[in-house]
Amino acid sequence: MARGRTAKRQAKAKPRPGKPKVRVKGPARRHAADVEAAHADLPPWTSAEIEEAFRRFKQANPEPMGELRHINPFTLLVAVVLSAQATDAGVNKATPALFAAADTPQKMVKLGETRVREMIKTIGLFRTKAKNVIALSRKLIDEHGGEVPQSREALEELPGVGRKTANVVLNIAFGEPTIAVDTHIFRVGNRTGMAPGKTPLEVEQKLEHVVPAEYKHHAHHWLILHGRYTCVARKPLCEKCIINDLCKWPGKIILQKTS
Repeated sequence: MARGRTAKRQAKAKPRPGKPKVRVKGPARRHAADVEAAHADLPPWTSAEIEEAFRRFKQANPEPMGELRHINPFTLLVAVVLSAQATDAGVNKATPALFAAADTPQKMVKLGETRVREMIKTIGLFRTKAKNVIALSRKLIDEHGGEVPQSREALEELPGVGRKTANVVLNIAFGEPTIAVDTHIFRVGNRTGMAPGKTPLEVEQKLEHVVPAEYKHHAHHWLILHGRYTCVARKPLCEKCIINDLCKWPGKIILQKTS
């Protein structure tokens, strides 16, 4: 008798033939899709698809601009250094008073670390950043005549300046077609399958390779803005995405074409 009941329970536990698998939904589904994208398991984009994506970006926003407020190359450099692990909006709240007091390396050094620290205390890691701002200002005075250098190597030798910061300054201040891979571009490159990579440098190098030359100058801003306002981390706005039909992300909401 007990054997019969056990057999019945086992039979009940077995999935019925032809029964569809349960699909994961919501955040778990998005996470699974991002993991798949991170392993470069998505179909590669064709040259025509990448060309079309950037054509649309340009059509929607012909002259994209960075959102960090600045006055000159020096204040741009300082703003980007301050933006590490912070939002542009947060930096923009602190820098108007700072830049009104010190818009050159000489004035910044004269202002001093204590005063700089006080003026940027609403920004994360403000103590370290204040120290770096004063140190890089001194280095600019001592080694570059008070001017922001126009080479990545020289920029990366400044305190608090890494490859991403250098690329932002080269792009915005000097018009170089560099692509600074921040968290937004890293996500977009991987999630869409346009430029998958395990590190920011890998994503940058792939974007350098695939982005058509005519779009490289503004590619940095188009991709950042797309990641910041559309292809957001937690719940991407696929319904508003202008490259939805080109995107290879398995977690996307597929839009229905209207006749």
